[in-house]
Amino acid sequence: MLASLSIRDVVLIERLDLTFGPGLSVLTGETGAGKSILLDSLGLALGQRAEAGMVRSGQAQAGVVAVFNPPAGHPAHALLAEQGIEGDDQIVLRRIVTTDGRSRAFVNDEPVGVGLLRRLGALLVEVQGQHDQVGLADPATHSALLDAFGGLESRRNAVAEGYRAWRAAERALKDAREAIAAAQRDEEWLRHSVQELSDLAPQEGEEDALASERQGLQGSERRAEAIASALSEIQPRDRRGGGAPAAALRNAARALERLTPPSDEATAALTALAAAQDALAEAENVLERLASDAQPDPRRLETVEERLFALRAAARKYAVAVVDLPAHLLSLRERLANLDAGTGRVAALDTAAREARTAYVAAAGALTAARREHADKLEKAVGKELAPLKLDRARLHIEIVPREESAWGADGQDRVTFLVTTNPGQKPGQLAKIASGGELSRLMLALKVVLARGSPVPTLVFDEVDSGIGGATAAAVGERLARVAERLQVLVVTHSPQVAARGARHFQVAKGVRGDRAETRVVPLDVPARREEIARMLAGERVTEAARAAADELLAGAA
Repeated sequence: MLASLSIRDVVLIERLDLTFGPGLSVLTGETGAGKSILLDSLGLALGQRAEAGMVRSGQAQAGVVAVFNPPAGHPAHALLAEQGIEGDDQIVLRRIVTTDGRSRAFVNDEPVGVGLLRRLGALLVEVQGQHDQVGLADPATHSALLDAFGGLESRRNAVAEGYRAWRAAERALKDAREAIAAAQRDEEWLRHSVQELSDLAPQEGEEDALASERQGLQGSERRAEAIASALSEIQPRDRRGGGAPAAALRNAARALERLTPPSDEATAALTALAAAQDALAEAENVLERLASDAQPDPRRLETVEERLFALRAAARKYAVAVVDLPAHLLSLRERLANLDAGTGRVAALDTAAREARTAYVAAAGALTAARREHADKLEKAVGKELAPLKLDRARLHIEIVPREESAWGADGQDRVTFLVTTNPGQKPGQLAKIASGGELSRLMLALKVVLARGSPVPTLVFDEVDSGIGGATAAAVGERLARVAERLQVLVVTHSPQVAARGARHFQVAKGVRGDRAETRVVPLDVPARREEIARMLAGERVTEAARAAADELLAGAA
C-alpha cells in the first residue's frame, strides 16, 4: 500500500506531503489544476522517465519520495533481499531530478539504478490511464492472473517444480556427455599419463624427504673428503715412508741423540719430539677411525638425486607442483574411470531426464486443462461487469495456445493472452490495441473487479477511468472501484461526482497563486468540504442548493 507521497519543486508544486490509507481515495479538481502533476510525480518515484522540465522554475532540482507498506511475503521484499538492500516493513523510493535532466534513485536510502526502481514500482503500483496502460495490458501477466482467478496456484507450483527438476536433469546429462566427449578426445594421452605416473608412483611428502636426505648425503661426502685430506697430510707419501711428518720427527730425534754429552736443552727437545710423535700417532688413529665411519654410500646419493630429478621433471611436464603429483594422478585415474564407466552413467542420466520431462509434461498438461476450464468462467464473469460500464458490446476472449518446446517454462507449455472485441463481428485483439482510451480503462476496471483477489500489486491508480461517461455508467464505475478497493488500495483521478462520492478519502487538487507564481495545492477534504466539492462537480461554477442536495444524495447512496 502507498502510505505517503512527498513532492518537492515539481512543476507547479513547491512542497506537498500527502498521506494515504487503504480503500478508495479520489482526487478531484478543475481541468488544469495539476492532477496530472501528481501522477507524474508518483511515476517519477516508480522509475518512469525523468525530464528537466519537471523541475520547478528557479530551482536546482526536484525530488519525490514514495513510502510503501507492502504486506509480509510480498515479492518486493524478496527483490530487495536479492539486491542486498536492508529494510524493515517499509519500502522508501526516492528520486531526484536536476535541471540538466539527470536523475538519481534511492531505495531505503541506498543509491540504486533506475532499472531497479522501475522493477520495484511495477511490483507495488499498477497504473491504468487514458494512454499508458501497464499490468493487465502486459500479456506476460495473463497466465498468472488466470491461475489466480481459478485458484490454480498449487498446479502452477507443481509445474514450476517439475520444470526446475527437468532442467536440472537435462543439465546433468549435458555435463556428463560433454565430460565423456572431452575424455574420449584425450583418451590415448590420458591412458599414457596414468601409466607414466603410476610407474613413477609419487608419494605424499616425498620431495621434502628426498631433498633432506640428499642434503645429508652431500654433507657426509664433504666430511669424508676432509678427513681423507687430513690423513694424506700426516701419512707417508711413498713406500719408504718419506714425506710423512712422523718420519721427520724420528729423524730429528736421532740427530739429537748423537750429541755427546747431551745438553739439558737437547734433552728437552728430545722430550718434546717424543710427545709430538705420540700426539701425531694418536691423531692418525682418530682420523682413521673417522674415515672408516664416514664412508658414504656413493650409489645412494646418485639414486636419491635421480628420483628427485624424475619427480620434478614429471611436475614440469604436467604443470603441477611436485607435492600435487599424487592428487593429479588420482584425478587422471578418476577421469579414466569415468570414461570407462561413462556410457552407463550417461544412460542413467538420460533415463532420469526423460522421466523428469514426462513428469513436467503431465503437470503442465493438467494445468492447461484447468486453465481452459477457468478461462470460460473468467470470460463470463467479466462479461457480467461490462454492460453496466457501457461496454455491453465488448467481449473478453482468453486465448490459450501451445508454445514450442523451446519456449516451455516454469509457467507451463501454453501462452495465455487476454483479447477483446468491442463490437460484434470484430476480430479479437490485444487490449491496448482494440479499445479506445476510455473503453480500455473501463475494460481494465471490469477485469480488476473480477481479478482483484489474485493481484500481486497492492495499489491501483486509475486516471480518469470515467472519461466520456456519466449518469448510471459513472455510478457503475464508482461502485466497481469501491468493490476493487475492498481488496486493494485504489487511487482514482476523476471528474465524475458519482465516482467521487464513493471515496473513503477525498483530495481536492486546485491551482492558486502565491506571490507572482502559480502553485498547485492538494487539500484533504472533511465532510462539509467534500459535500461542497461534489456539488461543484455537479453544478459547475455556480453551486446551488439543488446541487448540494444532489451531493448529499450521492454521498448517502455511497455510504
